[in-house]
Amino acid sequence: MEPVTANPQELEPAPTSLADRAYAAIQDLLIMLDIPPMAPIDDGALSESLGIGRTPVREALKRLQGDRLVVSYPRRGTFATAVDITDLAYISEIRVQLEPLAARRAAQTAGREMKAQLAELADQIEALDVAELGRSDLMRWDLRVHRGIYRAAGNPHLEDTLIRYNNLATRIFCLFLDRMQHFDRHVGEHVALLRGIADGEADKVARLAREHVIGFEKAIRSVT
Repeated sequence: MEPVTANPQELEPAPTSLADRAYAAIQDLLIMLDIPPMAPIDDGALSESLGIGRTPVREALKRLQGDRLVVSYPRRGTFATAVDITDLAYISEIRVQLEPLAARRAAQTAGREMKAQLAELADQIEALDVAELGRSDLMRWDLRVHRGIYRAAGNPHLEDTLIRYNNLATRIFCLFLDRMQHFDRHVGEHVALLRGIADGEADKVARLAREHVIGFEKAIRSVT
């Protein structure tokens, strides 16, 4: 069976400006660890590889500083931030409150078309052969689910906040994924969550989202 690939931005509007395109592309490189933690970032090389001018790339890097994905030092340059396992507790403390809120809002307020898209996404995930997927594809499916739920929640401020912290969590996930077992369970949890939202089961999905975040933290800590 051909592996199914996912674009985490399919349920999001496509970037329009060059700076937005650069931001989305560099963000992906950082959270998937294609730019390793603490690696120097050459804006000229990024500009050439992305086919986007240096000015939009530099604008994107400034935005990514606010996301805690890059850090800039005077006279030293710009670097990918470190991935620090001690940050996991802080990130989880926020997500365990906000992920259930987003899931509940999505179940209560998302329109019919959005819920149909989430139900279709659940079907696609259920059909995945997780054992055949590489790290990048697994992570992109995970991102696609979470970002789809955030958008379905219909609160742009909540969406922006959750994307930021889920991105940071994903970097930690990528770092330890090769050591983790039973990843299929983590992926499978998405199916029930998405279908619950599609069916408008607000209380159920709030509980599932909370359990998902707690389970994620426990799984990471079990291999560190």
